[in-house]
Amino acid sequence: MKGSVRRRGATWTFYVRLPRDPLTGRQRQYSKGGFGTEREAWTACRAALVAAESGRLVSPSRRTLGAFLLEEWLPAMRTVLKPSTWASYDEYIRAYVVPVLGEARLQELSAPRLMALYRHLMERGRVKRSGGLSPKTVRNVHVILHKALADATAWRYVVENVAVHAQPPRLSRPVPAFWTPEQLRRFLVGARDDRFFGLFLLATTTGMRRGELCGLRWSDVDLNAGTAAISATRVVVDGRSEGSDGKTARSRRLLALDPVSVEALRVRWRQQAEERAFFGEAYQDSGLVFAWEDGRSVHPDVLRQRFNRLATRLGLPAIRLHDLRHSYASAALAAGVPAKVVSERLGHASVAFTLAQYTHLVPGLDRQAANVVAAHVLGPLGLPGSDPVDKSVDIEHDRGPEPGVPGL
Repeated sequence: MKGSVRRRGATWTFYVRLPRDPLTGRQRQYSKGGFGTEREAWTACRAALVAAESGRLVSPSRRTLGAFLLEEWLPAMRTVLKPSTWASYDEYIRAYVVPVLGEARLQELSAPRLMALYRHLMERGRVKRSGGLSPKTVRNVHVILHKALADATAWRYVVENVAVHAQPPRLSRPVPAFWTPEQLRRFLVGARDDRFFGLFLLATTTGMRRGELCGLRWSDVDLNAGTAAISATRVVVDGRSEGSDGKTARSRRLLALDPVSVEALRVRWRQQAEERAFFGEAYQDSGLVFAWEDGRSVHPDVLRQRFNRLATRLGLPAIRLHDLRHSYASAALAAGVPAKVVSERLGHASVAFTLAQYTHLVPGLDRQAANVVAAHVLGPLGLPGSDPVDKSVDIEHDRGPEPGVPGL
């Protein structure tokens, strides 16, 4: 970067050439005038060069937050983010940010203004009805703005990311809902004649996500080995169902399948072969395990609605389809499956996350651990000189529900 000084009328002005605009490629320049002497102008010019080198000098701009987000940042992010993520960013920005702060100058934003936005959204931020948004939704808005303003800082549009100093609403971790093993068996028996019984069974026996089940392909299933490779998913983008890669690197995993689930998949394979023969050339072979009769992919929301209707008809407590995943995790931990194995099968980022999510939902684990460890260390007679431990106390692992589904 270079600087120069020129006389303009009775005063002096300095000029600093900045790096080119990252989007347009145009040369940018920062200038400031009104100095009484050439020496004062050069002193200010050198200070501006130092600030520019450290990234704390930006060209004055009247660019608004709304223009930056809608005309520059979101288009730039379209090839960076997953389609479903980009669509949610676009929706949040248009619904919650632009109507309130869209006309605010990007360079005049401050942490207090962002926190005022969060407060407004918490109190009356709903779009289609009155009332405020949930803390989780407002926190999502904060995450999006934090990322957008970080890019604005990197692009030399603003001096700093003011979202760093803004505090979003505090979240209270929701307690996951789940069914007991008995309720799961009741559901599976009641859903055995449903077209997507195999999908509901896999959700129960593997803890797979809804999108992973919708995106499961026959090429990822080995019925002889009894395994399923999770490598793809289906997501909802602007109301449409689209294929996508896994949620994270940890989401891509190889799952062992129990014999009942393998047999259900064999039944599904034979059913699909009959449908393929019936439709002939009209069959749309998507390669998906769970699809409609003509091979078309199934929309994840349709499965959610189908699950809700089944659960209501069977008189079961209302939970989400996703809560079958929580039910699987709780049952696995209660049955004594190591937390590390449960975490890996669920595709969680860490074992710590799995433990934080589920162990408090499984009654008796703490007592079971106390008894098992004490028996292992102290032996059946307890400490020398103490009264013998009552051998009638059952300190064995909870074996959990019997495998399989009655009547299958």
